[in-house]
Amino acid sequence: MVAAVAATCVIGVDIGGTKVLAGAVDADLGVHHRVQRPSQGLDTGALLDTLAEMVTEAADAAPGEVLGVGFGVPAVFDRRHGVIAACPHLPLVGVPFEAMMAERVNLPVVVDNDGNAAMLAEWRHGAARGVDDALMLTIGTGIGGGIVAGGSLLRGATGGGAEIGHMVIDFDGPPCQGACPGRGHYEYYASGNAIGRAGRDAAVEHPDSALARELNAGREITGALVTELAHDGDPAARESVALVGHRLGCGLVSLVNVFNPEIIVVGGGAIAAGDLLLDPARLEVERRAMPSLRDAVRIVPAVFGSEAGLLGAATLAFEELAPR
Repeated sequence: MVAAVAATCVIGVDIGGTKVLAGAVDADLGVHHRVQRPSQGLDTGALLDTLAEMVTEAADAAPGEVLGVGFGVPAVFDRRHGVIAACPHLPLVGVPFEAMMAERVNLPVVVDNDGNAAMLAEWRHGAARGVDDALMLTIGTGIGGGIVAGGSLLRGATGGGAEIGHMVIDFDGPPCQGACPGRGHYEYYASGNAIGRAGRDAAVEHPDSALARELNAGREITGALVTELAHDGDPAARESVALVGHRLGCGLVSLVNVFNPEIIVVGGGAIAAGDLLLDPARLEVERRAMPSLRDAVRIVPAVFGSEAGLLGAATLAFEELAPR
């Protein structure tokens, strides 16, 4: 049991397959300090130590006493045994993450899937506020998901629900880009990494494009670079983002038909593409989803943008750790 304290802040930590973002967050979701570090290329011990250092830095900069820490992790949790059961992009499988981080940071810790955390922020405070049936996709290195059904956050039988990015689009498709045994997953076709792959292909196909010039100059063609060039008006980059948007929409059709949500919120780093990504997705839903379900749903960007995961982790901490 957490003792009642006069805390004014929590530390929210959004762990992604590429980077980690942490911040000191007050009860009004104001972020007073942000810390960002890469997550790729670290072994388990180095990753846990990095997370602890980030929490300490954010806590030291907090404007008041810190109640605890919320972590959003791109992982499947086995809540029965308190360990991470699957984590395709990071070396955390089998790790009793909550217990190990609580020991490192000497604060109360709560943990959930990063998509669930982002959904919680948008449901409590953002685009899905007041809605009983909603979906969220967090699009970055992969695709995270969160589902609110009948006014409750859906976590599944063991805590691993809403792994939307691992929905099979083509069972003879490419292997999972993480450590999962599946093939042809949604996130391969519609993630930030997918925008980068589409951009690299377009750079080769369109040698006069801005994408090709960047490739020839030795720059890595990432989803972020493709998005930047698309906003600058490069036709090849815009075509790449639109292609991924159409693929995103095809997956949304299945989600609309299965869950009948009132709203689908799209967040994560890839939402920087805005309507260049979302308009093609909306078009596919308009064309392909069951009419009565299609007409009931809105597809909108996250209010909190790429910080939905951070603020969701903070919301989780406030809800689980605040004295009642």
